[in-house]
Amino acid sequence: MSIPEFAVNPLSQRLLRMLDGLNFKEFVAFLSAFSPRATLQQKIEFIFRVYDSDGNGRVAMNDMLEVLRDLTGQYISEQQRELEEIKKKIYEQVGRTQRWATATKMDF
Repeated sequence: MSIPEFAVNPLSQRLLRMLDGLNFKEFVAFLSAFSPRATLQQKIEFIFRVYDSDGNGRVAMNDMLEVLRDLTGQYISEQQRELEEIKKKIYEQVGRTQRWATATKMDF
């Protein structure tokens, strides 16, 4: 699938994977998150699904790292240590520790 606008979006591959296998009703529901009429809850659920890369209903440190990799592209190997610190700070801000480093949809 080639969508020009996706070419400049660092999360494009993740979004395209989310589209894979959707029927028409699910596709319309997917697009509704981008509508100005979408509720805050719909937008939160959508972004949660973007971050929940393995689809287990939780956003773990590894899920966060995958999103950070998508956002930083090829520079991840040079910035690995900095990204680990960013991950820790993100989880600290939502009240998580390394031991309990997962976030649920309610945390979003």
